[in-house]
Amino acid sequence: MSTDDAINQIKNTLSTVPYFANLDIALIETIAQHMKVQQYDTGQVVFLEGEQDVALYIVHTGWLKAVKTSPDGREQVLHFIGSGEVFNAIGVFVESTNPATVIALEPTTVWVIQQTVILKLLDQHPELGRVIIQRLAERVQQLIHMVEDLSLRTIEARLARYLIEQSTEEQLSRPRWATQAEMANRLGTVPDVLNRALRSLAKDNLIRVERHQIQILDYKGLETRAGPDK
Repeated sequence: MSTDDAINQIKNTLSTVPYFANLDIALIETIAQHMKVQQYDTGQVVFLEGEQDVALYIVHTGWLKAVKTSPDGREQVLHFIGSGEVFNAIGVFVESTNPATVIALEPTTVWVIQQTVILKLLDQHPELGRVIIQRLAERVQQLIHMVEDLSLRTIEARLARYLIEQSTEEQLSRPRWATQAEMANRLGTVPDVLNRALRSLAKDNLIRVERHQIQILDYKGLETRAGPDK
C-alpha cells in the first residue's frame, strides 16, 4: 500500500471515530498525515503500568484490554478496547506514569499520534480541544457509572447490563479470547460467581448460553433485571 493510500485509509476511518468524526475534513487529513502504524501480536504489551507513554492511540483492527495488577499478581480488567476506540488520551496531557497495562488480545493494528503533534494541533485548531475535552468528560462519567455498578448492583444486575451494552441484534458473540475469566474480571467478580449468574439468567429464560455466543431471549426482562440506568 502506498503512503497516499495509507493516509486515505486512516482519514476515512478517522471520519467514523467519535473523537474526530465532527472535525473539518482538512483537519482530519492533517491528523492522518501524522499517524504512525503499529502492529501487535496476541499477548503483546502496548505499554506497561508504571511506565510513561504520551502518545494517543486509535485502534484500527483487533481488540486489547487495559488491566491493573495487584501486588500478589491478580489481574483486574478495567476496559476492553476495540476497533475505532481511542485510548491513552489522559496520558497526552498528564505528565505521570501509565495507570494500567494495555495488552493485545488478538492480532491488532493501531494508529499512533505523538503528544507533540497533538499539542501543536490544539494550538492551531481549538475545535479539536473542545472535542477531546468532551470525550474525556464522557469517559469520566463512564468510570463513575462503573464504580456505582460495582458498589450498588448485584452481579446479576451487572451481568445483565453488560449483556445489553455489548449485544448486537439481541446477540452477544464472544471472541476466542473472551473467556468467562475475562468477563468475570470485567464485572468485578470470579468465574464461579459469574457462572451462577449466567445460569440464573438462563433459568429465567432471559438468555441462552452457547459456546461462543449468548442469545438474549427476553430483552425487556433483561433490562428489568439490570435495573435503571444511573
